[in-house]
Amino acid sequence: MSPPPIAAQLWSLHDEASRDLLGVLRRVAEIGYSAVETISLYGHSPAAVREVTDGLGITVCSAHAPFPAGDGAAAILDEYEELGVSTLVWSLEPEEFTTLDGILRGAERVNQAAANAAGRGMRIAYHNHFAEFENAFGGERAYDILLRELDPSVVLELDTYWARTAGLEPAPLAASLGDRLEFVHLKDGPARGMDDFMLPFGQGVVDVEGAARANPAVRWNIVEMDRARQDMYALLRDCYDHLVGRGLATGRRHVEGPGADSELGRR
Repeated sequence: MSPPPIAAQLWSLHDEASRDLLGVLRRVAEIGYSAVETISLYGHSPAAVREVTDGLGITVCSAHAPFPAGDGAAAILDEYEELGVSTLVWSLEPEEFTTLDGILRGAERVNQAAANAAGRGMRIAYHNHFAEFENAFGGERAYDILLRELDPSVVLELDTYWARTAGLEPAPLAASLGDRLEFVHLKDGPARGMDDFMLPFGQGVVDVEGAARANPAVRWNIVEMDRARQDMYALLRDCYDHLVGRGLATGRRHVEGPGADSELGRR
C-alpha cells in the first residue's frame, strides 16, 4: 500500500501568508507538496484561493476553522463549502480539560458542529494539543474521555509533537486510534512547550518516522513547523525530502533516497 500524500500546514508560514497567501501557495507547490491545510484565507475569497490551488495542481486537504456550532455555523460552512474543503479541523481550549464537566460540554459542542457539517456533506476532525493527555479523571485520560463522548463521525488529527510534549510516544498512540485517525501532524523539536522552535526531522526528540508508519488508516501526513530559527521554506523542503525520500509520504516532486536534495542537509 502506498504511503499517504504529504501536505503543509500553513501555520508554518502564517506571517507571510497574512501578507501574500497566494504567493505562499505557489512556493509550497514548488517544493512538491500535494496539498495544504489552511488556517485562514486572510481576506481572500474562497473562489480566488480555489482558483489558485486548482491551477497549481494542489488541493486543500483540510482546513483549521472554528467549530461550526452556534450562531456563526452557517457562515463558516458557507466559506469552506465554496473552497471545496470536506473536513474542518479544530480543538477545544486547554481549560476545558481541567474538569470532567468541561470535557462533556466541549464534546457536545463538537458533536453539534459535526451534525451541522454533515448537512453540507462535510466532516469535523479533532486536533489535540497536550492538555488532553496531561489531565485525567477517575484514572482515565481526558483524551480518552473526549473520544468516547464524540460522535463516531468525528475523525481525528493527531498532533504528534504535542502528544510527545505531554510525555506520550506518538507511534503507539497513533496505532491505537485505528481507522478514526485520518490526519497526522508531523514536526520535531525539543518537545518542551508551546514556545519551542522546531527542528529538521531527526534532530529533535520526536519519533517522526515511527509516527508516520504507525497507522495505515492515515490519509494525510501533514508537516507543520510552528516556528523555527531556519528559513521556513528550506525547512519545509527538508521535511518534504525526509518523508518522501524515505517512502513515508508521496508528493509531487520525486526524491532519490533518504535525505536527497535536502536544503538544510547541504548547509
